[in-house]
Amino acid sequence: MASIAQTSRSSGSSSDSTVNSRFPFAVMTALFFIWGFMTVFNDILIPRFKEAFELSYFQAMLVQFAFFGAYFIGSLIYFIVSVLAGDPIARVGYKNGVVIGLLISALGSALFYPAANLLSYPLFLGALFVVGLGFAMLQIAANPYVTILGPERTASSRLNLSQAFNSVGTTTGPLIGGWLIFQYFAKTGAHGAESVKMPYMMFCGIFILLAVIFYFIHLPNISEEKIEKGAGALHYPHLVLGILAIFLYVGGEVAIGSAIISFLGQPHIAGLGELDASKFVAYYWGGLMVGRFMGSASLSDMTSRNKTIFLAVLPVVALLALAWVGGLGIVKIYAPLLAVLWLGFQLGQSKADRTLAIFSLIVVGLLSTAICTGGKLAMWCVIGVGLFTSIGWSNTFSLAIEGLGKYKSQASSLLVMAILGGAILPPLQGAVADKIGIQLSFIVPLIAYAYVAFYGLKGHKIKSWRLSDQ
Repeated sequence: MASIAQTSRSSGSSSDSTVNSRFPFAVMTALFFIWGFMTVFNDILIPRFKEAFELSYFQAMLVQFAFFGAYFIGSLIYFIVSVLAGDPIARVGYKNGVVIGLLISALGSALFYPAANLLSYPLFLGALFVVGLGFAMLQIAANPYVTILGPERTASSRLNLSQAFNSVGTTTGPLIGGWLIFQYFAKTGAHGAESVKMPYMMFCGIFILLAVIFYFIHLPNISEEKIEKGAGALHYPHLVLGILAIFLYVGGEVAIGSAIISFLGQPHIAGLGELDASKFVAYYWGGLMVGRFMGSASLSDMTSRNKTIFLAVLPVVALLALAWVGGLGIVKIYAPLLAVLWLGFQLGQSKADRTLAIFSLIVVGLLSTAICTGGKLAMWCVIGVGLFTSIGWSNTFSLAIEGLGKYKSQASSLLVMAILGGAILPPLQGAVADKIGIQLSFIVPLIAYAYVAFYGLKGHKIKSWRLSDQ
């Protein structure tokens, strides 16, 4: 199996290695779906807790601070251990890393039960922090594992495909979560905060079941050379600049998703109630799903003919799904956004850096329009951001670890640490919203995506200088 893995990395042309890598890739992709489904529940918790505990926008956004702050703490611990004692993944293996992450996430989900019984907002935040610690371990193990299940030149394609199934989770999450929390469990007469108790107990059971499954299945032990002690990954400037890009990308994406329900509730935007607005959160995350499936094809080794067919067919499928779910009215609004998405992939020319820059600039344009206008135009500009932020994580991550070889796992911990942006930017946007209003607060993610565009254009190319001597 080691020889198979090496063949896959070196040439990517062996049919045997391709077949043998499909099962572990499918297993890891299923994991991406699960944590996507659960992560987006935070967007439902924010308005639920805001109402239940009578919180300000800033206080409600602490949900994201607790959850994504755990990514930073967990990844920082991982990085320190890798510096002092060598890479932990090299010691325990990718599979055991996933099992550990799942068990930690199960513990955090279980803590929602006492938090709901005590009606304690700080305890809820603590539970989310523990869940975030588990997800940090999952991210550190899963992302580099997916990139090395094949040749480096198609790493962005594989990550986009896995992230696409992550987006299937984030698309269905708001629909199911909104119904469970705002409607089904709310009908029991429970306090607003208590309505989240049973959904998270279900998550606890799912995580334990997955941990058992992962423990017993066989995954190939693919790894680079065992990393030495020290912070060797930080010697690469394109990684350092990529860490900041991930920080701002994740922060911007999460901040927008967290603000949508409140934004659509504004009378001059849409005037929607929480349950109705939560459905549009699904359109936002659904846009990421469509963009990532298209990105996985655009950046793959498909023939030009197959790419052209796939990139043309998927938007049509998306419009048919929208017609079934939302009616022809939504199709007429969403169709121009999908046309721009298709054009963006054509201009990207199947290059991860070029596509990242183009899409990030489109996001800047959409947010600028949302800030300066109102009504349905502003509403759909914000929702449409999902289509163009779709490939941000995968493209930035793969560009940042390109050429790092044995330092990939350590670099992964640093990039996952940068998910701290999801903890910092939403409360920052919330604080800005408290001062100048929710609409103008979108200036925060706008600035974030401007930097991501820079990284796609220039930042990832800066590899000729060293931060320190090796």
